[in-house]
Amino acid sequence: MATPHNGAKEGDIAKTVLMPGDPLRAKFIAETYLTDAKCVNEVRGMLAYTGRYKDKEVTVMGHGMGIPSIGIYTYELFHFYDVDNIIRVGSAGGLQDDVNVKDIVFAMSATSDSNYGYQFNIPKGYAPTASFSLLETAIGCAREKDLHFHVGNVFASDCFYRKDDTSARLKDIGVLAVEMESSALYINAAEAKKQALTILTISDHIFKEGELSAEERQTGFTQMIEIALDTAAKL
Repeated sequence: MATPHNGAKEGDIAKTVLMPGDPLRAKFIAETYLTDAKCVNEVRGMLAYTGRYKDKEVTVMGHGMGIPSIGIYTYELFHFYDVDNIIRVGSAGGLQDDVNVKDIVFAMSATSDSNYGYQFNIPKGYAPTASFSLLETAIGCAREKDLHFHVGNVFASDCFYRKDDTSARLKDIGVLAVEMESSALYINAAEAKKQALTILTISDHIFKEGELSAEERQTGFTQMIEIALDTAAKL
């Protein structure tokens, strides 16, 4: 069922969808990891591909930047394409001293300054959580690979360029990292009674030196991507 934002036809989208923010990263994942990958959406340049990974059908699709963008795409996937599981594979800025560039973070919950939940009559202070079964499976995949990772709360911000001291306060209360999408993803999953998880790679740090280049963000998140794909293969 095509929408104003997704030209995929009925049956084109798998039950499990991996979603990076950058559509070019979706293209990279499809070309690198999926067999028999077929492009099923090009509307607005938000590329989506469906193929197979370890004999499991998987779709990978970009979601754009920010809560409004991921809110639209994931709502449509859950409600119009009958998707059961969405795994966001994205980047984030580290906040804690022991969180370093290239580290993996599993977003157990997502605090936010967004008003996205208002449309569902959800109180603004609500911090939605990941689906435990997806989180547990993904952590198991990371442990099988003997990877170092962090699990905890992230902050889904409406602002990329902040002019206040929010980041310092978030660090004080133990938030691991800041990104811009997970709250809407988790709210949409809760509202639709579906499953969602965000896996992040730290691309820069708010309080320390070091950051990944645009090219590294597009193609260098190998560990995170493989965890997500292995999780999808077990669903």
